[in-house]
Amino acid sequence: MNQFTSHIMLAPAMLSPQSVHAAREAALAKGRPMLDVLEEQSGLAPREFSALLGATFGLRCLSPQDLQQASPDFERLPFTEASRRRCLCLRLHDGALTAAIADPFDRGLREWARFALPAGTRLSLVQGGDLDAYLARQEEAMSAMTGLLRQESGDGESVLGVEELSLMAISEDASPVVRLVNSTLYDAFKSGASDIHLESEPAGLEIRYRIDGVLSSVGRVHGLAMAQEVISRIKVMSELDISETRIPQDGRFKVSVRNRPVDLRVSVMPSMYGEDAVLRILDKRTLAEGAGELRLEVLGLDPESIRRIRKLSNEPYGMVLVTGPTGSGKTTTLYAALTEINLRKDKIVTIEDPVEYQLPGVLQIPVNEKKGLTFARGLRSILRHDPDKILVGEIRDPETAQIAVQSALTGHLVFTSVHANSAFDVIGRFKHMGVDPYSFVSALNGIVAQRLVRINCPDCRRPAQPDAQMLAESGIEQDAAHYHFMAGQGCGTCRGTGFKGRKAIAEFLVLNDELREMIVANAPIRQIKEASRKGGTRFLREAALELVRTGETTLEEINRVTFV
Repeated sequence: MNQFTSHIMLAPAMLSPQSVHAAREAALAKGRPMLDVLEEQSGLAPREFSALLGATFGLRCLSPQDLQQASPDFERLPFTEASRRRCLCLRLHDGALTAAIADPFDRGLREWARFALPAGTRLSLVQGGDLDAYLARQEEAMSAMTGLLRQESGDGESVLGVEELSLMAISEDASPVVRLVNSTLYDAFKSGASDIHLESEPAGLEIRYRIDGVLSSVGRVHGLAMAQEVISRIKVMSELDISETRIPQDGRFKVSVRNRPVDLRVSVMPSMYGEDAVLRILDKRTLAEGAGELRLEVLGLDPESIRRIRKLSNEPYGMVLVTGPTGSGKTTTLYAALTEINLRKDKIVTIEDPVEYQLPGVLQIPVNEKKGLTFARGLRSILRHDPDKILVGEIRDPETAQIAVQSALTGHLVFTSVHANSAFDVIGRFKHMGVDPYSFVSALNGIVAQRLVRINCPDCRRPAQPDAQMLAESGIEQDAAHYHFMAGQGCGTCRGTGFKGRKAIAEFLVLNDELREMIVANAPIRQIKEASRKGGTRFLREAALELVRTGETTLEEINRVTFV
């Protein structure tokens, strides 16, 4: 049968003409795509529904692995046309040329493909989500960065500020340096990176992205001259001194991606071979889209952890501390807790460095140390602004710690963060800052220590039994039978990493009278841990092992973020 014919006979044993007709009528009534309605009516999972479609139309279904091994033929079907029509011309691993579509009911698309593509091109079916993901990856690969990384020199012309980042704007720019910087930024946004590292080397510059908390190399700039121009370009965009290369500099700038503003915080540091730059991406879409609907569930915490955080957030006064390393999700947790209690009945004021995301109905004050607005000075002023609840972005010094404790003691609910390895290490941190232990425990309601753990990719995870050495190193060789070990194999969806997304794990130190007495009496941390465990505390390692037990992540991943 000619697969490009305008009328495709349905196999009665598969999808019946009656079900297709009913779906088409319902789609017209609701103004929705017919394929979506038909999938809902089938009650099948997306992959099962695609298999049913393929069997009905006699089409080969392409899996994510098939797409990963295939090569696109953008000479026969250009990328822009493929994106517009949602049709791919692919050369499969067996050499066959195929046109991959997601909607076999689109008669116009089939007619167009019959005339536009070479004779002998077969029609294949691909799940809609896989098609979109493949096009997105190809868009990244087609960026100007691929070719520019091989260049060793350029004219270095700089333009102050970048209005809009897109493949078209990048390709039209005349300056190789500007194109390289802009395409690097664009690729990082598309990859979901949180940071961009530009690291000087003897022969040039290495570019690395931090994705899901892990650094990966994406390319190199060859030639010292080109490397220096790239760093200079970053400094110009950040309004830093390009002539100063001997001391650290901090700055920030803003770009627009698809009409969405994205802030970047920049740190430039001198090194042995020149200067290194790290760009922190503050994409407001991450939290600001539907900020009023931001809730603790988006963190992926287990229900018991969510219940405990909500209980701490609804106390009338006191201090709630969130601790963890940089990039552990502290800001997201604090914002989610504030958003849930923001019923517009209380005055909520924050002081942050910087204000990363805008919260509706909340007065947010950015720290400006150049002008003398520090955390301590800002917090003093906040107390004169009649607040009910206060967020202090981070406690860095004894003065801020003292004022935060006094604020909690005078009837305010204070949310804040501090850098420490565990909930119990926070106690020692405040002691070293000279805070009176009695005042500290009187003000403190509880401490939340959290980490972010990468989750196995749902599309390519498979059962995977760790070897005996890994079980022993992870301390669970005796309990391995109770675990359902899984691991991602790497696919197009997860960019070959085996992981897709992250979940938060947390441990809690909720103070009661016994724990307060022990802290004031300077009891050993070991005794405080034992008493807290009796009170129901689950440590970070135990929360991480629970994710391994249910197959959500791997032992290697939790060993990376928690102590054995």
